[in-house]
Amino acid sequence: MSKTGSKKTRMVAGFAVVVVFLSLFIISSQRHSIAEAKGNDYDSIELFTDVMAIIKKSYVEEVDTKKLVYGAINGMLSSLDPHSSFMTPETYKEMKIDTKGAFGGLGIEISVKDGVLTVISPIEDTPAFKAGIKAGDMILKIDDKFTKDLNINDAVKRMRGQKGSKVILTIMRDGFDKPKEFPLVRDIIQVKSVRFNLMDGGYGYVRIAQFQEKTDDDLAKALKSMKDEYKKELNGLVLDLRNDPGGLLDQAVKVADHFVQDGKLIVYTEGREKDSKMQFTARKGGKEPNYPIVVVINGGSASASEIVAGALQDHRRAIILGTQSFGKGSVQTIIPLSDDSGLRLTTARYYTPNGRSIQAKGITPDITVEAAELSKAAGKNDSMHLREKDLENHFESDDKSGETGVKKDEKKVDKKDDKADKAPQKLEEALKNDYQVLRALDLLKGWELIKSMDSGK
Repeated sequence: MSKTGSKKTRMVAGFAVVVVFLSLFIISSQRHSIAEAKGNDYDSIELFTDVMAIIKKSYVEEVDTKKLVYGAINGMLSSLDPHSSFMTPETYKEMKIDTKGAFGGLGIEISVKDGVLTVISPIEDTPAFKAGIKAGDMILKIDDKFTKDLNINDAVKRMRGQKGSKVILTIMRDGFDKPKEFPLVRDIIQVKSVRFNLMDGGYGYVRIAQFQEKTDDDLAKALKSMKDEYKKELNGLVLDLRNDPGGLLDQAVKVADHFVQDGKLIVYTEGREKDSKMQFTARKGGKEPNYPIVVVINGGSASASEIVAGALQDHRRAIILGTQSFGKGSVQTIIPLSDDSGLRLTTARYYTPNGRSIQAKGITPDITVEAAELSKAAGKNDSMHLREKDLENHFESDDKSGETGVKKDEKKVDKKDDKADKAPQKLEEALKNDYQVLRALDLLKGWELIKSMDSGK
C-alpha cells in the first residue's frame, strides 16, 4: 500500500472515532437530561406527598385525602390556562348533560378575569337573560358566598339547582355606582340550539345559540323549512352567531360544511401530540346554493362560532358583520379518569383555513356595526365584552398567516337594539328592531341589486 493510501486510511479511521465519540456524548447527554428531568419530577412528587402527609397529621381538623387530591389537581390545572379544569364525578356528569342542551340552572356562560367570576354571555330565553344579565358583568357574590378566587366548577355548582329554587347574584357592571342584586329563579335550561325565520324578500335568518349534539341536524331542518315556505331557494342568509359561546367542534365543522366547497379546509388544529394535529375539510354533497351570506358576530361569539365565521370569511363565502369576537382559539380534550371524574385539558390551538390563530385575537368583522343601543358614555359599547385576551393565564396566539383581517367601520346609530334588555318576544318581532340584523339584511339586498344590475349589462 502506498503512503498516500495509508494516510487516507488513518484519516477515515480517525474521523470514524470522532463520530462514534460524538454519538456516545450526545446519547449520554440526552440520557442525563432525561434522568435529570425525571429526578426533578420525583423531587416534586415527593414534596407534594410530604405536604399532604403534614396536612393529614397536623391540620386542625381531619381532612379527607380525596378532597386534598382534588384540590391539588384543581390548583395545578388553574395555573395553565382559563379553560383547563378538573371535573369531579358530579361535574363531569353535568358536563355531558350540558352538550345535550338541558340542565337546571340560570343560563350563563362564565369565565374568570383577574380572579373575578365574569359573564361571557347569557343564554337566550333563560332566567339570567330575562333578568338582564349582560356580557361583561362581574359576579361578586352567589347568594352570600363571595366569588373572589372561586374556581369555575364551584361557581357552576353553586348556580345549578332544582327548578323553582332561588338564588341571588350580586353583580357589578360598568356604569353601576355600586353592586346590584339580581334575584333569580332557577329553571330547566333547555337551550334551543337553532332558531330561524323567513324574512321579507326570501331572505333567511338562522340564529345558532350554542353548538350541541343536534345543531347540524337542526340547521338542515331550518334551511329546508324556509325553502319550503318560500317555495324556492333562498335569496340570501343571515347567520347570527352573536353571544354564541361555542360548544362541540364537530358540529361547528358540519355547520360550515353546508356552505364550503368540497375538499376545502374548514379548520385545522396543532398541538404537541400527534393526535392533536388534525385537519377538517368539507365533504361532498349536501351543499347550499351559492347565495350571499352575512354572518353576524360580537364579543360573546366564541370558540365553535369563531371557527364557522373564520372559515366562511377565509373562503370569501360570507361577509362578517358586527364587532370583534371573543378570541378563544384553543381546543379542549375531555379525558375520563378512573373514578368517573374528568379532565378538561387544552391540547391544541385551532387555525382558520388561511392559518390565522384566533387565540386572544378573535375574528375581525369585514364591516363593523355596533349594537344599536350604545351607552352615552365614551367607549362603553360592545368593547365592554370580556374577551379571551382579558382572561387570567391566557396564552397568546400563534398566527401563521400574518393577517389581522380587513375592517371597515360603519357609523354608529343610537337606537334601541340590545336584545338582552328586552322581554322575550316572538323572533319575527325582535328582528324588526334588531339594528345589526337589519344592516345585514340591507347588505344582502344591496348584494342582490348589484348582481341584477351586472347581469343586465
